[in-house]
Amino acid sequence: MEKQLAKLIELMPGAKVKSGSTDQIITDLTIDSRQVRKGSLFICLKGVHVDGHKFIEQAYKAGAVAVLVEDSVKAPEGLTVIKVNDTTEAMTAVAPWFYDSPGKQMRIIGVTGTNGKTTTTNIIRIILRKAGFKVGLIGTINIMIEEQVETSHNTTPDVVDLQKTLYRMLEAGCDYVVMEVSSHALALKRVAGIEFDVAALTNITQDHLDFHGTFEKYREAKALLFTTLNEGTKKGKTAVFNTDDYSAKTIMERTKTPIITYGRTAVNDVYPLTFEVAAKHMKLNLSTPVGEMDLLLHITGEFNVYNVMTAVSVMLAEKIDKKIITDVLNGFTGVPGRFQLVEAGQPYTVIVDYAHTPDGLDNVLKTARQITKGKLWAVFGCGGDRDNKKRPIMGRIALELADNLVVTSDNPRSENPELIILDIEKGLAGAPAEKKIHKITDRKEAIEFALSHAEPNDVILIAGKGHENYQILKDKTIHFDDCEVVSDYWHKRS
Repeated sequence: MEKQLAKLIELMPGAKVKSGSTDQIITDLTIDSRQVRKGSLFICLKGVHVDGHKFIEQAYKAGAVAVLVEDSVKAPEGLTVIKVNDTTEAMTAVAPWFYDSPGKQMRIIGVTGTNGKTTTTNIIRIILRKAGFKVGLIGTINIMIEEQVETSHNTTPDVVDLQKTLYRMLEAGCDYVVMEVSSHALALKRVAGIEFDVAALTNITQDHLDFHGTFEKYREAKALLFTTLNEGTKKGKTAVFNTDDYSAKTIMERTKTPIITYGRTAVNDVYPLTFEVAAKHMKLNLSTPVGEMDLLLHITGEFNVYNVMTAVSVMLAEKIDKKIITDVLNGFTGVPGRFQLVEAGQPYTVIVDYAHTPDGLDNVLKTARQITKGKLWAVFGCGGDRDNKKRPIMGRIALELADNLVVTSDNPRSENPELIILDIEKGLAGAPAEKKIHKITDRKEAIEFALSHAEPNDVILIAGKGHENYQILKDKTIHFDDCEVVSDYWHKRS
């Protein structure tokens, strides 16, 4: 990819060239000085913890031929310096154009919501591939270009990395891209330059209030995916809504594309006629506009009924054959860290789940309760440097739904994990005597405590981290995998 710098500058609002030539050929855009290569335009962003302006010298030595700044800087001789009022705004304007707007050349399916995005997008990806399409996936766990898999660092990457990834998908011949679209991405315009074909809403419950401030602002960020869906030139656009979600009606009223709805009742296009939940599978009979779908799924839980209905609705919007949809759903076994059953030879059930919001924890505990014959254990914590209002709420939910609680660390980040636990404990006030509550700050010790005290027929739910194989502490990130802790514990016992 090559573009003339002068052309890029034309797209940047209020850009002024402070030094150097505009005849440079730009071969790459990046916001990370460690990824600079020969011919790069290095974009100096001001983050919460890092200011890109401090790495100009490093970028120059690595091969950058130009830098985009919003502060006055002293730059090495020969380096072109472009100054704008807002580097984020300028980056948003130029990144899609630099990569030839790949988000307008493939069919793009965006799934947003507080919970359910990962399972839903993975189901959609598999169905589309079964239908013969080449598919890219961008999500919380990974980025996939057909069979090629890369680890994700954000649910939705920054605008430069996202456009670069979409370009690679286009080059690989992808017909479709299925994306998890976060509220951060919508609010910060990371999805600028992408024309979505289908937008789906799973649900909106409390999360990320540390960033958005209020639930209303959080909802408005999510709503952007739908209120702008009609813009652009693509044909055949559809919005998909879960009408059981409180926010759906408000957003639907402002949506200007055709709509498909799903939910509990027959007023919807897609709804369950019957469903039966078991420990390791679920029977589900769906009513749809193309006839009933009788499914025997290898995933379970009412929350997964909604994930399946979201995926079915999206696939019906894209006119995918009913048999292909049902064949894939009957063979789908879930994704890592989403109500994942861990088999390590133990005499009870262990489930690992990513639930890290009040609604997510409520959903998985209710499902776990349905398959519990003995006691239900909840091992959970809350992340540091994130919405602290949800901590006592999650404590109260665990108290209501579980028999034994082990409150521990999640990813404490810069916060004191003991203080995070104190916030959670505010929701445990007035606990009845029969509830057993344990506070164990070390997550490994907390999990092993539950493993060593659980009885046959008990169910242990380990919530919060799911697929993550790391733990973010104040001064470092360490390897940590909930599933590994369970397996290692029982390996040592055998």
